[in-house]
Amino acid sequence: MRSKFSFLVVLLLIMSVTMAFAAGGREAAEEPARLAVATGGTAGVYFPLGGAFANIVSENVDGVTANAESTGASVVNVNLLNNAEVDFALIQNDVAYYAFNGVEMFSDQAPLANLRGFASLYPEVIQIVVNANAGIDSVDDLRGTRVAVGAPGSGTEANARQILAAHGIGYDDIRADFLSFAEAADALRDGNVDAAFVTAGTPTAAVTDVSTTHNVKILSIADDVAASIMADFPFYDQVTIPAGTYRNQDSDVNTVAVLAMMFVRAGLSDDMVYNVAKALFENLDAFSAAHARGGNLTLETATNGMPLDIHPGAARYYAEMGQ
Repeated sequence: MRSKFSFLVVLLLIMSVTMAFAAGGREAAEEPARLAVATGGTAGVYFPLGGAFANIVSENVDGVTANAESTGASVVNVNLLNNAEVDFALIQNDVAYYAFNGVEMFSDQAPLANLRGFASLYPEVIQIVVNANAGIDSVDDLRGTRVAVGAPGSGTEANARQILAAHGIGYDDIRADFLSFAEAADALRDGNVDAAFVTAGTPTAAVTDVSTTHNVKILSIADDVAASIMADFPFYDQVTIPAGTYRNQDSDVNTVAVLAMMFVRAGLSDDMVYNVAKALFENLDAFSAAHARGGNLTLETATNGMPLDIHPGAARYYAEMGQ
């Protein structure tokens, strides 16, 4: 009888250990082996940089594969990230702030709290590209014209609305078309719009493409208007597009910019985010090879302009590197 009881005790112990290992295995399996990276339209800068980021992760983080996905960019990406439909996302710093705090275009919904900072990438320049033959010499001249203001739900559309408002122009004063970068370039080529807002790192493929075959120019934003925009929206900074950035651009163009950043969902483990950060900053040559703006990323500037808390995994890496 005692031997049977001992046998049952041993059997129960074995079953308990087995169940514990199984539970541990399930818990470990919850860490994704496949990461999704939300980028932007294929004609913008987010797409090639997001693809390079995904390749770096896949090639340098053991047991992990990352895939870049083309999306509607910033506003779409914050929702994808908040809903854990993706793990990393490229987002403008102003849009991330609005989403995290439930203001501006996110004022009718609860704050999107599942966002954490990862790295500051480069300035996203607001480029107002116009048909050079349309008689448009300033932003004020856009009244009554056909203007591509960005894809619905995009950061570009928010920028267009804010910059037009700084000039006393509303959508009622123009004929607004809500088009992506690629669609806006096609519309400029076909004469279906007179101007297009593009928020992206320079040079932007969509702008380069249209400037090689058509006579276009980029409008400057006056210093006093830029100062007003920066006072109302502290995410903006004044920048210059150097002469020669695009075909037939003979002089510098003064405009404003926000910052493109990589964000990560809050629930991704500290170790995973640490390993991804390590892989990225140890392979900056591959990142910069994907697009000229990839060369803006450095350890020294990785936290510049960060509008919300940095993920603890990334923060640990930066601390170890003395940042």
